[in-house]
Amino acid sequence: MSLSDIEHRIKAACDAAGRARSDVKLIAVSKVQPNERVEAVLEAGHRLFGENKVQEAAGKWPAFRDTYDGVSVHLLGPLQTNKVKQAMELFEAIHSVDREKLARKIADQAQERGTCPDLFLQINTGEEPQKAGVIPSDADAFIATVRALDLPIAGLMCIPPADEEPSLHFALLGKIAARNGITGLSMGMSGDFERAIALGATHIRVGSAIFGARDYG
Repeated sequence: MSLSDIEHRIKAACDAAGRARSDVKLIAVSKVQPNERVEAVLEAGHRLFGENKVQEAAGKWPAFRDTYDGVSVHLLGPLQTNKVKQAMELFEAIHSVDREKLARKIADQAQERGTCPDLFLQINTGEEPQKAGVIPSDADAFIATVRALDLPIAGLMCIPPADEEPSLHFALLGKIAARNGITGLSMGMSGDFERAIALGATHIRVGSAIFGARDYG
């Protein structure tokens, strides 16, 4: 699989759903990928990437930004409150805002900086205890809390349970977003992004299908 293969599949999924290709942003998930693989994707012209850890991104992206114009990096993994300042300097968007304490810390920093990355609120649609995110029944209240802090909510994000049909979770996320007047939906990964596009995804997160298998060794 390669970037061009994924692009063809996204275009086909958009066509099937009656959506414009420009409605869906492809986040190339570069976590744990060697720099030469990331550079190959940059060389191919792609500019939107996703990382899971602040520290890894800090070691990788400043140099790439110096070489390539227009790079945008989104934080997809969990964010600790003590890393908020660094994260807000590094990322154009944070997809894992999952609790009030974190939102308040981001609001404090945003006040200080005068700017804030786009924020996606993580909804734990499968109510899995090991996963971050607010449960669906608490979503409306959490959205209201974040809005009251005057923070920019770009969208909602979910990671469906591995053993369940993801479309049910994508549809649930879409419903929560619609009733709260939120348009962004960060959902869909290498194995299910076509289904996510059919259900309104605006941001899909694809890693191994672009870069190849990750080596955690």
